[in-house]
Amino acid sequence: MAVSQSVKEINTPVVENLDEVTPFHDGLAAVRRGNQWGFIDTSGKLVIEFRDDLIWNTQEENATSGIGQIEYPRFNNGLCPFKISGEEDIPLYGFINRQGKVAISPEYLNVTEFKDGLAVGIYFKKTFRGKSDFQLNIYDQTFTEVVLNTKGEMVWPVTERQNILMSKRRYERPEIHTKVLNKDLIAVRTSPEQWEIRRFNLTQ
Repeated sequence: MAVSQSVKEINTPVVENLDEVTPFHDGLAAVRRGNQWGFIDTSGKLVIEFRDDLIWNTQEENATSGIGQIEYPRFNNGLCPFKISGEEDIPLYGFINRQGKVAISPEYLNVTEFKDGLAVGIYFKKTFRGKSDFQLNIYDQTFTEVVLNTKGEMVWPVTERQNILMSKRRYERPEIHTKVLNKDLIAVRTSPEQWEIRRFNLTQ
């Protein structure tokens, strides 16, 4: 039986040689080729080119939080996490927008995905203080668990984090201890087995 030209055109591959195809989120679906991911829109067009800085885990780390729970790259509230290698190859995380551009700078040691316009991250800041008597650079390092919005604004500081060692040999990605419950409430883990509910107000 002859195949019509229109059927041939429909069956023509739009994106080929893919190793993985994921469901749509926010109108985009992540597709993998080797260790790189891109995004297609609902027409099948590749709208974000293949890149190797997106977050994925071969198995979701259900016991952890934030980055460790992301099975494959996906957009939520128009944003998708990505990473860069900071000093000593310690990964820093931020977010790209639907055009593949940086929307929130990679300044976090761990982040959750966005939900209802909010995410939680552990913000890392390194401040130069001066030089020692031996002319060595001296820095202050601060770590703050924060709630952030889709503009990248840190709208609520939850707590200062301690005991994070920023050397490649000793570094372990810190777990996030906060869950956003709604626009007024967060849950904060105060010990390995205890949580507390805190009220906050983003309208102030």
